[in-house]
Amino acid sequence: MMHPSQISILKRASQNKKLYYYSFEWGKKKGERIATGVFTYRGPANEIQKHHNKEALAIIEAKRAQFILNHQAADSGYFLQHKLKSNFLDYYEAFVKSNRKYGNRHLENSFTAFKAFIGENKIAAHNITEKRSLNFREYLLNKYNGETPSGYFMRFKSVLKSATKDGYFRNDPSEDVPARVGGNKKLKEILSAEEYIKLMHTPCLNHEVKKAFVFSLYTGLRWVDVKSLQWSMIKNDSVYLIQDKTKIRLEIPLHSIAKSTLGERKKERISISITDSGWCQ
Repeated sequence: MMHPSQISILKRASQNKKLYYYSFEWGKKKGERIATGVFTYRGPANEIQKHHNKEALAIIEAKRAQFILNHQAADSGYFLQHKLKSNFLDYYEAFVKSNRKYGNRHLENSFTAFKAFIGENKIAAHNITEKRSLNFREYLLNKYNGETPSGYFMRFKSVLKSATKDGYFRNDPSEDVPARVGGNKKLKEILSAEEYIKLMHTPCLNHEVKKAFVFSLYTGLRWVDVKSLQWSMIKNDSVYLIQDKTKIRLEIPLHSIAKSTLGERKKERISISITDSGWCQ
């Protein structure tokens, strides 16, 4: 069993040196350190921050005690009954909130998809089996195209892996169920050259939106990537960036019309500008 003295509470300063983040460590091997998700203010500036620090440290100690209890239960072969019978969707939802990343909705969407799959608002941990994990994977493959099923199922697997460490399962029920990429069930429509020209001549009250749209047409970039463009990404008549959605590094040669939307360099963030002449050349 894990003894309380084996759990160390590590503290590290944030990059801006204004906060402390905490983690538990019980060894030097991979997987023997986890983040608590709790922070304190480094040099609290007022009573509110002092009170926050006091409460945060109490939460850390409570988490430490629960963490030790979970491991002791797992090591002894005894699993806490309230975890076996409690609504696992509550754990899933809490995991989503604690691990949400800006601009990436796969984890949140996987939770929504899993709820739709089970068709209920409650499911106990002991009802999540390897067979049910396999059925959920097939549900995703039948419902979504491309990499979406794989992305959602990988998030589902990460939740179950975390839950296994927290004592909800003796063995991870999804461990032997690999994620799979789905096929494309429908072809995406591709614009013709005539449709490009027609769209560029369609009236638009917001000129900036129209300029960004033209840039997207000639680069194939999503809006989330266009709006964050900086001049440092433009080199040798190409744009270099890492896509926000896929995290894939791209090098895209710039068409002359796409280049004309960039305007003059006045600051690091690009302010797209374009004149009507040249759109249809």
